[in-house]
Amino acid sequence: MRPIWKGAISFGLVFVPVKLYAATEKKDIRFNYLHEKCNTPVRYQRFCPYCGVEVPMEEIVRGYEYEKGKYVVFKDDDLDQIAPPSEKKIEILDFVDLVEIDPVYYEKAYYLVPVDGGVKAYELLKRAMSDTGKVAVARIVIRSRETLAALRVSRNSLVMNTMYYPDEIRQAGVLPEMNYEVNLHEKEVKMAVNLVSSLSADFRPEKYTDTYRQGLMEIIQAKIAGETVQVPAEPEAGKVVDLMEALKASIELAGKERNRQAHSGKEAKVVNNTNLLESVK
Repeated sequence: MRPIWKGAISFGLVFVPVKLYAATEKKDIRFNYLHEKCNTPVRYQRFCPYCGVEVPMEEIVRGYEYEKGKYVVFKDDDLDQIAPPSEKKIEILDFVDLVEIDPVYYEKAYYLVPVDGGVKAYELLKRAMSDTGKVAVARIVIRSRETLAALRVSRNSLVMNTMYYPDEIRQAGVLPEMNYEVNLHEKEVKMAVNLVSSLSADFRPEKYTDTYRQGLMEIIQAKIAGETVQVPAEPEAGKVVDLMEALKASIELAGKERNRQAHSGKEAKVVNNTNLLESVK
């Protein structure tokens, strides 16, 4: 795996030389569009409908549509005037508590690893952040674009998350559906809390899988092998109209699932559903 960026973390007057690696990768299965008659991949062309010709890359410029059908044209020289400094530096602006950052601000995750000669400074910064429980809010330029970022300690490494700026975050309050009024009964709240408690567990990411991607790959393999693909129909779930009945049924179902896991040798906390139900009577 090759690093996508090399530079240094600016920590006061201390510089920590690091490399940047992508921490995630999309596992989506992608399809090509084919011509149904011959299974040939469809080709996309840069075509100008006004001139009626295919346009080569050297004749393409950027345009900002400020009104419908009206554009301001930009060339590379125009963009170079406002390009951020290309210095290879992650400039730490502030240290904050992790709980202060709403996860909605996070965009993409990267691993920051030390380079030769920078191990001690890297470990020093990591240790200081770990001991204080702080996250560093920083600024970095990646591929000529300046972005906000958060540096945090994750297990034995530093992880950097690029972040959205505040004006890029849509506020839920502007959605008309959020302007509601509702009265909750104390018993309903207590039942909902009990349900959350019965479904609570330690976060173990390995137990979550992309069932859609798995099913799609099985279909692909079956088609390659020339087999007929048959997907069993899912049974219809019984309709529960009353909220209290739905909460009770959910607690009972959660308890049965925990008991099943416990008996199958998995680590699970057995929930006493009788006490849960009695506690709200």
